[in-house]
Amino acid sequence: MENSKGKDIDATPDPETGTLKRIFQDRKRTNILSKPEQATISYLVKRVPDFVTSNMLTVIGTAGSFLVLLGFVLATYFDLTYMLLGILGLTINWLGDSLDGRIAYYRNIPRKWFGFSLDIIMDWVGTVLIGLGYMVYARNQFELIAFVFVVLYGWAMIISQLRYKITDVYSIDSGIVGPTEVRVILAIILVVEVIQPHLIEYFATGMCLTLFIINILDTRKLLKLGDIRDNAERLEKLSKKNSA
Repeated sequence: MENSKGKDIDATPDPETGTLKRIFQDRKRTNILSKPEQATISYLVKRVPDFVTSNMLTVIGTAGSFLVLLGFVLATYFDLTYMLLGILGLTINWLGDSLDGRIAYYRNIPRKWFGFSLDIIMDWVGTVLIGLGYMVYARNQFELIAFVFVVLYGWAMIISQLRYKITDVYSIDSGIVGPTEVRVILAIILVVEVIQPHLIEYFATGMCLTLFIINILDTRKLLKLGDIRDNAERLEKLSKKNSA
């Protein structure tokens, strides 16, 4: 479930973008697919049946990650085409993860800290499930790549939480790349793997190297933000002390 701010919901579509502006105000998005993604969410959020709750959508999203795991397992022991189940799993994961918090906004029943906490926990569970699936499928030394991917993705998640703590602005993207783009890349890799087996090992290695570089750069930016806030708080304390 995504973070909720507990504000009244303005369900009037934006005449320029067609999106529901208020249901996206809890976080800053910079990913390249943000506009079509938000338009799609705005369309879907009004059509989710009333009996489907935010928590149910969170469970559905996690079930999508499990389906990716299942696709890897079946591809390993039965037929490689089962890996395409992972594409369906990634789609279901996006659906649940994107709509759970938006539904709470739209229905004006947000649970800010409960939703935020549940979202982070289930995102981590989903990442571990996908990494475990790849570990089952990978050959020999490439099994380590699954572990490295989970560690690096966890590092990225920690950065986003610390950035939120320091700046009070919640962003889950690293520049133009966010979770949605990662899902699209993974889906493409799965298709390529069915066509040309074991190329995924090199794609996974490349993704880990890219994620490592992004995390290093984001960590540097995070530390600079922390230093700026420290200086600001220090000046504020000094100002209060001088005025006392």
